[in-house]
Amino acid sequence: MPNLGAPVASRLPIEDSYLELLADTLEGLEVPARGQFLQRYFRAIAHLDLREDQCVQLWDEMLLRRRELSENLGRQVALKTALMDVFSSAGLFRVPIIIEYDELKTLQLNAVTDPLTSLYNRRVFAETFEKELNRARRYSSPLGLVIVDLHRFKEVNDKHGHPRGDDVLRAAAATLKKALRTSDSAFRIGGDEFALLLPQTDAEQAQALSRRVETVFIETIRPLQLSVGVNMDHGVATFPQDGEQADQLIRVADERLYRLKQANHSRTAANGGTRAESAPPPTPAAVSPERATAPPKPISIESKRAPERPEASPEAPTVPRTVEISAHAPAPSSPAHPYAVQRKAERVSMVGTNAYAAFGELGARRARVLDLGFGGVAIELEALEELPDNIVAVLHVPILPPVRVNLKPVWSQLSPQGFRVGCSFVS
Repeated sequence: MPNLGAPVASRLPIEDSYLELLADTLEGLEVPARGQFLQRYFRAIAHLDLREDQCVQLWDEMLLRRRELSENLGRQVALKTALMDVFSSAGLFRVPIIIEYDELKTLQLNAVTDPLTSLYNRRVFAETFEKELNRARRYSSPLGLVIVDLHRFKEVNDKHGHPRGDDVLRAAAATLKKALRTSDSAFRIGGDEFALLLPQTDAEQAQALSRRVETVFIETIRPLQLSVGVNMDHGVATFPQDGEQADQLIRVADERLYRLKQANHSRTAANGGTRAESAPPPTPAAVSPERATAPPKPISIESKRAPERPEASPEAPTVPRTVEISAHAPAPSSPAHPYAVQRKAERVSMVGTNAYAAFGELGARRARVLDLGFGGVAIELEALEELPDNIVAVLHVPILPPVRVNLKPVWSQLSPQGFRVGCSFVS
C-alpha cells in the first residue's frame, strides 16, 4: 500500500526524461561509438560540426557541470540546464532542437551498423573481437574467426550493374544471419568482405560452419539468376592455436583466404569459368550408370570412413535396423533398410557436452546426442532396443533452446557405451 503521507515525486518534463535516458544509453557505449553518436546528435540539436573527441569532451563537461550545480544548489539539476550552460559558456549554443526518441534510436543504430546489409560495421567488429578474445582467455575456451569474401563479385557489378551487386551483398548478409548460431556475430568489414566471430568454436567446427554458410549462400542467390557463378571464399583462424592477439588471427585468416582464392581462381579458369565445388551435391537419381554399377563402400557418419566388417560369429548379437549410408550411389544389392538416405550436411560433434534427447511418454526416456546437423542427429542409448519408425523427441543442446522434433531412425550400430542410432529430421 502506498504511504499517503509520503511526498509525491514530481514527474520530469519530457525533455528532461529524454536526456536522462540518453545519458544512460551513452554510458553503456564504447568511447568511439559514443563520440560518433554525439557528433550526429550535437549537429542535429545545435547545428554544430565538431570532431568526435570534442563531442565526448563536451558531454563529459556537461555531466561534471551538472554535478557542480546540483551540489551548489542543494538539489538535482536537469541535464538540459547543464547542457545549455556548457554550450553557452563555450560560445557554441545556437538553435536547440530536441529530437524524438525513435530518431535517437535510429542515430544509435546507424552508428554501429552497415546501412546496406544491416550487419555490424568494422568499428563494432574491432570492439567485439577484443571482448571475445578477453572472454576466451579468461575461460580458456577456443574462439573462431572467419574472414569471408565473394568470389567473382566484381564480375557481377560489371555484367549486371551495381544495384544487382547490392542485391548480392544483401543476400550474403541474409545468409550469415540465417546460417549462424545465436552466439555468433557477423560483420561487414569491407566492400564484399565479411567477418564472423564464433565463440567456443575450434578449427574443425569453424570449417564446417563455413562450408554450411557457402551452401546456404548458393541457394539464397539462386533466385537472382546471375550469369556469373558468384561464391563465398573463406579463411579460418582460431584462438589460441593460430595466435593470441587480434591482429595475428586476422593476418592468419587473411592468408588462408588468399590461398583459397588463388586455388579457386585457378580451378575456375581450368573449368571454363565455372567453379566445380559450387555445384550442389548429386542426388541418388543423378548418379551416372558407370557409378551405379560399382557403388562405393558405405560411409560411417561418425568416422567418415568405410566401416570394417568383422566376420560373422554365432555369438555376435543381432542389431535391429542396421543400415549403412552410402556417400553417393544407391545401397549395394544386399537387403537394406528403406530408411537409408544420403547425408547432405556437415554435423557438429556434441561429444563432451550435456546434450541429450528426451522422448517416450512424458519424456521419461533419454539418449545422449552425439552430433547434430541440418539433416538429422545421432543419439546413443545405454541398452539395445527396438525403436519405432517415428520418434517424437525434445532436443536439449547447449546454446539453443529446447526444440521438439520428429525423428526417423536411418541406421544403427553397437558401440562400447551402448547402442548408436542415426536419425533424420521429419517435417
